[in-house]
Amino acid sequence: MANINYRSFTLGVEEEYMVLDPQTFELKSHEQKIVHEGQKAIKDKVKAEMHQAVVEVGTDICADVDEAFKDVALLRKTISDIAGNLGFAMAAAGTHPFSHWESQLITDHVRYNEIVNELQEAARSNLIFGLHVHVGMESREMANHIANSTRYFLPHVYALSTNSPFWEGRMTGYKSFRTKVFDKFPRTGIPEAFESIEAYENFVKLLVKTNCIDNAKKIWWDLRVHPFFNTVEFRICDIPMTVDETIAITALFQAICTKIYKLRMQNMNFIQYPRPLINENKWRASRYGIDGHLIDFGKEEEVNTRALIYELLDFVDDVVDPLGSRHRLAYVHKILENGTGADRQLAVFDKTKNLVDVAKYIQSQFLNGI
Repeated sequence: MANINYRSFTLGVEEEYMVLDPQTFELKSHEQKIVHEGQKAIKDKVKAEMHQAVVEVGTDICADVDEAFKDVALLRKTISDIAGNLGFAMAAAGTHPFSHWESQLITDHVRYNEIVNELQEAARSNLIFGLHVHVGMESREMANHIANSTRYFLPHVYALSTNSPFWEGRMTGYKSFRTKVFDKFPRTGIPEAFESIEAYENFVKLLVKTNCIDNAKKIWWDLRVHPFFNTVEFRICDIPMTVDETIAITALFQAICTKIYKLRMQNMNFIQYPRPLINENKWRASRYGIDGHLIDFGKEEEVNTRALIYELLDFVDDVVDPLGSRHRLAYVHKILENGTGADRQLAVFDKTKNLVDVAKYIQSQFLNGI
């Protein structure tokens, strides 16, 4: 059997944070001050987002999950310190519990102006916060193969990340309402499988040629072969409240990719399921988080989501030690015990019946574990 270079599955993590007023815990426009100050300290690892109450950060290319942990922890700490000095507070959840998008300013930038001009209300109301995880690939062909096969697991990992139960002051009944907001955009959701990287690139070329998009970055699927890097980029998750959750999810995506790669090296593959079936599981994950049931398409029956996540951990177990990620992946058990960010937000609300307390709680967790 071919030797696997476990060091080739490098990682990149992008997080989107909310900027809060430390008195009212409402979203607050920082007029890019945090970004300008941040760039002095961490260069282009911090950037503006479409809404001025959002700050986006991205790690360097990380060799393994420990490096990713250090980088994300440093980014959270740095941005939090800068925000504090400027009179703001930082927090991480997929949606803000009670702030309204109508009162939030849009960043004045050519790209954002174009998006708002084209997508109108869908863009202006897209005040959401996500986590993107990149896993390095040896080639774009391999990236396409792995993207096709890992689509099945998107709802399982998404369930662990659910962290947006409130929207504009209402309890939505969803564990992740963020994706419901994002669904208004074109080119979102679970992608189709592409039979080859050429098929994917031809699809992109057709969209560019017909003026649907000007470049492949306007394909906002839950998973994509990155337009410019040799990575598979996972985009389905809510931003988790804490760095430990972010890194556990990062470790899980890395392990899934590595496992699919290992199967490929043994001339095996994971069954490809059609997009409408995977979508059924995505909807369930969005609605119930880890407390519901997902469909096991092999058995054609509903299975407890937690049980499926344990099964997934078993499935990837043989690649975890070579990747050096067991201690980070272990945190998945903690999420299953303590609940996701959504579960913890709902518990605070249940106790206090006050959404300001929920926002305060989210904010208090931002540097937890750092």
